[in-house]
Amino acid sequence: MKGTVITVPALMAVLCTCAVLAQKPDAAQAYPTRPIRFICPYVAGGAGDIFTRTIAHKLTEALGQTVVVDNRPGANGGIGTDLVAKAAPDGHTLLMGNSGPLAVNPVLYQKVPYDPIKDFAPVTQGTSYMYVLAVPAAMPVVSVNDFVAVLKSKPGQLTYGSTGVGGGNHLSGELFNLMTGTKSIHVPYTGSAAALAALLGGQINYMFDTVITAVPHLRAGRLRGLGVTARRRASSLPEVPTLEELGLKGFELTQWQAVVAPAGTPKPIVNLLYREVAKALKMPDVIERLATQGGNELVGNSPEEFAQVIKSDLAKYAKLVKAANIQVQ
Repeated sequence: MKGTVITVPALMAVLCTCAVLAQKPDAAQAYPTRPIRFICPYVAGGAGDIFTRTIAHKLTEALGQTVVVDNRPGANGGIGTDLVAKAAPDGHTLLMGNSGPLAVNPVLYQKVPYDPIKDFAPVTQGTSYMYVLAVPAAMPVVSVNDFVAVLKSKPGQLTYGSTGVGGGNHLSGELFNLMTGTKSIHVPYTGSAAALAALLGGQINYMFDTVITAVPHLRAGRLRGLGVTARRRASSLPEVPTLEELGLKGFELTQWQAVVAPAGTPKPIVNLLYREVAKALKMPDVIERLATQGGNELVGNSPEEFAQVIKSDLAKYAKLVKAANIQVQ
């Protein structure tokens, strides 16, 4: 039987090819090759924007490429989220993922232009955050019981603001109405900054605001905090009790901010981003900004664990939307 004859030139070509393949870096080693666009689906100045810019700064330092924040607000975060769903899955476009567009919109709207499960690669959940029931300091109430009494004395007359239909502050307001047997008018705004300005200016009567944006106004005495929506008090507002402590048993509405990539992003890149974000969440200045000042719980779970959070929240919000009969106008 005749053997295969390999010529010297052919052998050299094979050896050279093997050498090149051995030196070829994997996806994570070659990444990033250019600036990264980090899309925040909310307006500048709000809690989502604060989280995005904090993480973008740390990723810039860790990856050696500029991470540029791109605010694309609208449709309760749906516009910016859809942009990322359709972006190239190469790790150079990331999303500040949020409960609204990824867990609420899909059960609130009859149709959204993206699939929260199929169109994204979860990287990590960065935070879990709560809301604080805030009223103008001039309002003659000092407790939730006082406030509920006012609402019941003027059914359907008081107004509360939100970042839009389906936003966490809207859902908090609807859950509050359900659990207290009250009725008030929801006024949606284009973002938390606009809604907060309306509250401070007297255009609306109250708001469930994120702790990180409400604290400066509570500290300055312009607003009064009556209760928070988590099962624990905010570290930056230890004097404000939880609504559950105040008698609304089972009241809990917390949401999250996260880092998400388009589906199909190479697993080595996803894992690299997960490691760097999780590392950033343990840094003292990030803890000060997002936890101490913002009242957030910092998470940093794995991509697989975060994927389960999204699925669980989709089911939870579907129940609330149905119970409150929330409908898109």
